[in-house]
Amino acid sequence: MARILSTWTPEDKQFWEQEGKAVASRNLWISIPALLLAFAVWMVWSMVVVKLPDIGFSYTPNQLFWLAALPALSGATLRIFYSFMVPIFGGRRWTAISTASLLLPAIGIGFAVQNPGTSYSTMVILALLCGFGGGNFSSSMSNISFFYPKAQKGTALGMNAGLGNLGVSTMQFLVPVVITFGLFGSLGGEPQLWVKGVVTKQLWLQNAGFVWVPFIVIATIAAWFGMNDIASAKASFSEQAVIFRRKHNWLMCWLYLGTFGSFIGFSAGFALLTKKMFPAIDPTQYAFLGPLVGAIARPIGGWIADKLGGARVTFWTFIGMVLAVFGVLASMPTAASAGSFIMFMVMFMLLFTLTGVGNASTFRMIPIIYLTEHQRAATGRDEAQVNVDAAKEAAAALGFAGALGAYGGFFIPKSFGTSLAMTGSPNAALYGFIIFYVSCIIMTWWYYSRKNAPMPC
Repeated sequence: MARILSTWTPEDKQFWEQEGKAVASRNLWISIPALLLAFAVWMVWSMVVVKLPDIGFSYTPNQLFWLAALPALSGATLRIFYSFMVPIFGGRRWTAISTASLLLPAIGIGFAVQNPGTSYSTMVILALLCGFGGGNFSSSMSNISFFYPKAQKGTALGMNAGLGNLGVSTMQFLVPVVITFGLFGSLGGEPQLWVKGVVTKQLWLQNAGFVWVPFIVIATIAAWFGMNDIASAKASFSEQAVIFRRKHNWLMCWLYLGTFGSFIGFSAGFALLTKKMFPAIDPTQYAFLGPLVGAIARPIGGWIADKLGGARVTFWTFIGMVLAVFGVLASMPTAASAGSFIMFMVMFMLLFTLTGVGNASTFRMIPIIYLTEHQRAATGRDEAQVNVDAAKEAAAALGFAGALGAYGGFFIPKSFGTSLAMTGSPNAALYGFIIFYVSCIIMTWWYYSRKNAPMPC
């Protein structure tokens, strides 16, 4: 199969069964591990910041929350640009280039954490560079959306994003393990000493960065030699920029901020919040569970959305998220109570699960919305060209929604940090999330899920 696919018509059932399905599957299964690594590097600071004070870094709690939040800020900003890269450069080329870029923060973190004298500004730069991993999501989702027919987009995008999202839980599970021994021997550097009272341990925190390097190299090579560019997906920025004039582009950005923004924001801030609210608990033992259930829920959510409709699933997901946040509030320690860590965990696991389902259902809505808009305006136009034009706009919209949604990864941990600094409690931030989710419920019902909605999807 040529690296550039000159003919690609996935809505043609004969073409799809004879050759399209196999090619799409190959590209998807190379895309998934590349995206998993991107998420792992993007969110690695959520684990690193927990251990920095233990090995001699004298940063304030607010500085630590900043380091946890900055990758999301830069990743969300990069997603805006990455959203439009696939039609310009091609999915194969861009996947390989963007995956290789992850080597910069992975190697940089490995060297920086070995010296407690490393300046805070250096750490800030490395946190911002981890945003390369966040940017990859938008281009990856844009690329995979071109390969699949409408009836299977929800499942395919859910698989790509859901298994890619596993990078967060994989990282949060793997990092606490690999930092306990000299994984790379003398090549990996000397251990750091962790001292608490009379207990002394050795940590190799540099492995939090170094462990990803060989996998990034392998994924880059696989993308370059194993993936394809689609000729019909080519488009200039100006051709894609038409989405900025589409009302539904901005509405879906708002909804995706509620779903994915919550997923990535809670992933970034959950460990630090747990340590602050329940000091006796080691959050590194549990932090990976939330992103894990959220990632697993995403492909399931995509399948359900294909069956029931994205809007209906999104509507009920936000209702569930409101109830789950009230549950988190009820679990919090107060002056009169030590709180309930078990309830805290259960409610956050429910939140992560719902964000995974909502991530998939909102991304299922976007291609349907753009195809419907083009079909409504398709008088006298060739059906195949209508499908191609709709796919180009939907791909750009998927990437752009992913970009704005990722800002939740910055706002949520910063909201926790600000609320704690100002009130001594994260409750103000949690009530703010409830208000936001209610706005998403109203928007979803009015525009997409109610009877006679202007854009049923």
